[in-house]
Amino acid sequence: MSEPPGSGGARPLPVVEQAPRREDGEDGLDQSASGASYHPLPTLSADGKASRFWSPRRVPAALLALLVLAGAGLLLYDVVAVRAGHPAMRWRRGLAHQLGERPLDDVAVLIGAAVAALAGLWLLVLAVTPGQRGLLPMRRTDPDVRAGLHRGAAATVLRDRAMDVAGVQRARVRMTRSKVDVRAVSHFRELDDVRGDLDATLAEGIRDLGLAHTPRLSVHVARPGRKG
Repeated sequence: MSEPPGSGGARPLPVVEQAPRREDGEDGLDQSASGASYHPLPTLSADGKASRFWSPRRVPAALLALLVLAGAGLLLYDVVAVRAGHPAMRWRRGLAHQLGERPLDDVAVLIGAAVAALAGLWLLVLAVTPGQRGLLPMRRTDPDVRAGLHRGAAATVLRDRAMDVAGVQRARVRMTRSKVDVRAVSHFRELDDVRGDLDATLAEGIRDLGLAHTPRLSVHVARPGRKG
């Protein structure tokens, strides 16, 4: 039966599948009261491997290149000037004099060494870490194609899935590379029933994201606080 024009049509209710029950009669949730910690339901094992995206590190590389270029250019100019019979620059004579007279335990020497060590450590960390922590790699179905999903976008998708569950008044989703933490507020229905539906719905939502490394799911449900 067709709807009359202009009626707008009613939005179909979402279909929520309950979590499958095990043979021993338990539903796989060892959480007796909603909001307590429990071992989350398994979602999906990644069937494809994909490495993380590496950051191009343009800003650190550009700053380091500029510093090295400026220092090398200044030192080369001073060496050429000395070879041509001109006296060395005052800063180089002063630096050589200070390095020759100051002891190793001098405060200025220790500060300079600490700054150089921290700068070197920072460059080493940038060199061996991929960066791009906010970009989650997705499973690769084609060797020539790589895809990623921003954590904020993935959290928004899962939050919309959680809001479709009956009884959920509001929900907050915090997503990292290894865990999805969902905290929901339910204003009707039993809390354990709402949590069970959230487990099933969000586990399916995580599978639909197609991530290469499936994060663990943790769900907490509570009643809204009393006003006043």
